[in-house]
Amino acid sequence: MAADILGNVVYKKRPLDGEFDAASGHSGLRALAGNDRSLVRAILGAALRHRGEISIILDRLLDRGIPEKTGRVLDILHVAIAQMLYLDIPDRAAVSLAVEHAGADRRARPYKGLVNGVLRRLGREREDVTADIDADTVNTPDWLMESWLAAYGAETAREIARAHQTEAALDLTVKSDPQGWAERLGGQIVGAGSVRLTRKGPVEAIEGFEDGEWWVQDAAAALPVHLLGDLRGVKAADLCAAPGGKTAQLAAAGAEVTAVDISKGRLKRLTENMARLGLTVRTIASDLRNFAPDEPFDAVLLDAPCGATGTIRRHPDLPWTKQAYDIEKLSEIQSDLLDRTVGWVKPGGVIVYCTCSLEPEEGEAQAAAFAERRAGQVRLEPIEASEVGGLGHLITETGYLRCLPCHEAGAGTDLKGMDGFFAARFRRL
Repeated sequence: MAADILGNVVYKKRPLDGEFDAASGHSGLRALAGNDRSLVRAILGAALRHRGEISIILDRLLDRGIPEKTGRVLDILHVAIAQMLYLDIPDRAAVSLAVEHAGADRRARPYKGLVNGVLRRLGREREDVTADIDADTVNTPDWLMESWLAAYGAETAREIARAHQTEAALDLTVKSDPQGWAERLGGQIVGAGSVRLTRKGPVEAIEGFEDGEWWVQDAAAALPVHLLGDLRGVKAADLCAAPGGKTAQLAAAGAEVTAVDISKGRLKRLTENMARLGLTVRTIASDLRNFAPDEPFDAVLLDAPCGATGTIRRHPDLPWTKQAYDIEKLSEIQSDLLDRTVGWVKPGGVIVYCTCSLEPEEGEAQAAAFAERRAGQVRLEPIEASEVGGLGHLITETGYLRCLPCHEAGAGTDLKGMDGFFAARFRRL
């Protein structure tokens, strides 16, 4: 199952989360028990996070490349090596399963002996075969690494890539009393009041879920709403709202919220989430390029569609499903949407633009271009450290919010790691 999904992700560019969707995902997963589904996900996580390393290892183990039209041979090998090197699975089990899988695949069957020989050799020569591989760089596609080198410099680019080799922690946004919930759940405070847990297991089983006391939201993703100030009685729009983490923040802070998203399906899930949390919001399914509010808002939060490269820790398939041209195309959409928001907010109102992207084209460059185009209509309002939990290292000289996956996540703690995020705040003149 893992090998099949790996091929769908890498070659057919299908999102990993889509393959695991209960309604529309990979049909074979529905027959698996919960622990087996978790194992499939763990295998895929390891295979995708370490894809560059595994490719180099295979080059060293193979005398020649594997021909095309050989079934799942390469995917089988990637899955087996991920288990042998990065998961707590005995070599003999990984090798045996890989050989059995190759034998069961009509096109891969002629290479059954090759699969066996390659993996057994890896078991014998593990240290030599894996020596001198720069894991901090080879697991990132060249176009992404080049972007980070240009934007952040060699040392930070390497730290970003290294952060992507580990899974993200579980962060919660609570309705009230973050410190109390941190103590009850054995967590720590990060960001501007998020609760970080290290525990594993079903989210639904954690205390407070059924009662709607909190929702899952990365500490970085929770910061932009804090930039809108006191929200009590404020008419606020959450644009590109689903799955609804920021919508819930706005509503819990006392705002009168209109949540707009292009997808009816995603809005349905948002509505279900709000019901669990006991929060009331107005939802509108619309493409923002065709949207026009009945009256302007006091505050607009535009969490624009983006390449999402800041979420690679959570979505290890992203480097292998995105390309540089995706960023270029999305940048044009972001620019268009930003221009449209100007007419949707009252004079004196606030626009917060944010993306879960590490790419400057979707962050700093986008915000600067907007401020220049609309100089007579909006002004940049610099963000202060006190608004984001005292995390001054997240504030740029220009006054933008810039989070990186390698950044410290909590003031006074040694916890590191958060989604890559960008935010800029503008005041309507």
